[in-house]
Amino acid sequence: MRLVHLDLKGAAPRVSYLEQVFPFLSQLGANGVLIEYEDMFPFKGELEVLRSPYAYSEEDVERIQQLAEQHKLEVVPLVQTFGHVEFVLKHEQYQHLREVERFPNSFNPHVPNTLALLKSILAQVIEKHRRSTWIHIGADEVFHLGEGMDSKNWMSRNKGDVGTMFLKHIKEVLGFLSAQYWGLRVLMWDDMLRKISVGALRGEGTAVVSGVSAGCLGSARSRGCPATCHAWRWQEPIPSPVGIAHTAALAAAQEAMAWLSPPCRYDHYSVLCELLPVGIPSLAICLQTLVNGGFTEEAKRKVLDVLGLESVQLEQSTCEGRGTFPGVEIYHMVEQVNGHLRESILKALEEESAIKGWFSPYHRKHHFGNPRNMESFGSKVLKLHEDWEGFVRDLRAQLERVYFPDTVEEWMEENINPYLDQLRDLVRDYR
Repeated sequence: MRLVHLDLKGAAPRVSYLEQVFPFLSQLGANGVLIEYEDMFPFKGELEVLRSPYAYSEEDVERIQQLAEQHKLEVVPLVQTFGHVEFVLKHEQYQHLREVERFPNSFNPHVPNTLALLKSILAQVIEKHRRSTWIHIGADEVFHLGEGMDSKNWMSRNKGDVGTMFLKHIKEVLGFLSAQYWGLRVLMWDDMLRKISVGALRGEGTAVVSGVSAGCLGSARSRGCPATCHAWRWQEPIPSPVGIAHTAALAAAQEAMAWLSPPCRYDHYSVLCELLPVGIPSLAICLQTLVNGGFTEEAKRKVLDVLGLESVQLEQSTCEGRGTFPGVEIYHMVEQVNGHLRESILKALEEESAIKGWFSPYHRKHHFGNPRNMESFGSKVLKLHEDWEGFVRDLRAQLERVYFPDTVEEWMEENINPYLDQLRDLVRDYR
């Protein structure tokens, strides 16, 4: 299985965009999608508080599965069951379920309500994915586990350690799934398992490993994995197919599954990583590398053909050509932002001597300046402002076709406004 991980806690795309993307994923060699909904799932009842204002509807979730089926992509829903549960624990009514009261990252496994809540969350997600034969329970990066008072007391009473405590909770989750959903196969990330002693694994771990697909043990979501590395970077608008040279070795080492992770957030509170349209060339290269056992000439030709590009330069992390893949307009426009927005505005503000000498912050604050000197830079600044405002209007329109308003606003605030606002302020004062 070659699964593309759609991490929807960051920049969840509209379903209309997934209609365009899924055929490309299939063409490029993916045969499944791992969907981590978080607050984009249409939770009901007491769980409705977990929903984002822009959460998918039940009809959307069904449509996503129909699209996947149409393009021979197996859907594997992912529900975090231990760590990475900020979207749950940030809410006041669930704060008492935190491992450490101050931090919303991880569940306290000793409070009975934790398992009860997880059962409700899992049940709602599984109910809407009846065609899925797999469920992924996350369980990676359980930060601060063992630091809470309940955990310290448990370890003291039971002469146990954090690893044993981790396995105990996972076993309870697996027990619920195996009892309620016969035949449903379970996946989990393996980073926490790597830290557990051999003794603990031989004890509590025996039931866990037998209840979870071994595929997850062989294809880790480790930070060094070339197939996933391009998802784990901050606001870098143009993705780099980092580590492609090593992906052949990765492909040979895969036991059963490979995960490819497009853009997301590091956690529910972090800034966005790359946007999906910007990550598609990198994702395409990784998929074809896995299919072919290396980035061969055949793999390269396939990538160029499917994406409508003229060339890709791995060393420079660049693509040439207009492209025909979904969201290619955003790809090129983000490239413009990354390459020119900040540079052109800072150059105008910091290198124009008339601005530095006759239109300083002091002049602007006191509305005081010589028109003769101001006219020497005015037309240039006004033209720069007009050009970028027009460009940003077009970019916003493209983003709104793919994303919901909250994502568009956040991306603009992080990538456009810090620079364009400086120019806007200067133009306002000039006028």
